[in-house]
Amino acid sequence: MSRTSSTVGSSTYERIKRDIIFGALAPGSKLKLDSLRARYAASVSTLREILNRLASEGFVVAEEQRGFFVEPVSKKDLIEVAKLRILLECSALETSIASGDTEWEGNLVAAHHKLHLIEQKMVAGDQSQKELWKRYDWEFHQALISGCQSRNLLSLHGTIFDKYLRYQLLVLTYRGDVATNEHRMMLEAALARDVTTAVSILEEHVRKGLEHTLAAMENTADLL
Repeated sequence: MSRTSSTVGSSTYERIKRDIIFGALAPGSKLKLDSLRARYAASVSTLREILNRLASEGFVVAEEQRGFFVEPVSKKDLIEVAKLRILLECSALETSIASGDTEWEGNLVAAHHKLHLIEQKMVAGDQSQKELWKRYDWEFHQALISGCQSRNLLSLHGTIFDKYLRYQLLVLTYRGDVATNEHRMMLEAALARDVTTAVSILEEHVRKGLEHTLAAMENTADLL
C-alpha cells in the first residue's frame, strides 16, 4: 500500500471510529458499503479493511452473508467494560506513580488544568463542547497512567476507554462537581505518590460513572 493510501485509510479509520463512539453511527445500525463510500470518500476495499479492524477491536460486528453492523450496546456489556477499565487503569496507575518522573508530573498537571477549565463550564451548564470535554478527560486519564512504561497495557486501556466513552456519550452523562473533585483528588494523590489513595479514588470514580450511566440508560429506552 502506498503512503498516500495508508494515510487515507488511517484517516478514514479514525473518522469511522469517532462516529461510532460519538453516536453518529448508531448502535446496531447496518454499515452499508455504498453509503460509507459516499460518506467517507474511501474505496470499498479500504472500507472492508477498516471495518474488519474495527470488528477485531469490538466496535463493529461482522456477520457472514449479512455484512457489517455497529456493535450494539447493553447494560451487561457496559458493566463488563467498566470492570476491565478498572482492572487495567488501576494497575497502570500504580506502576505509573512509582515510575513517573518530573516530565510525567508536568504533563499530568497540564492535562488536569485543561480538563478543570472545561469542567467548570460544564458545571455552569454549558454542554456545547462535549467532544472537547471528553478529549480532555481522556488526556487526563492517559497522563495519569502514561508513566507505566508499558505500550501493550496503554494500547489495551485505550481500546477499553473508548468503549466506555461510547456509552457515556450516547447518554451524555456528567456528574458535575463530584467528578471534578474526584479528578482533583486523583491529581493530588498521584503527585504525592500516594498509590493507595490514588487507586482507591480512581476505582470509585469509574464505579460512580458506571452507576450514573446505567441510570441514564434506563431513561433512554431506544438504546436497549
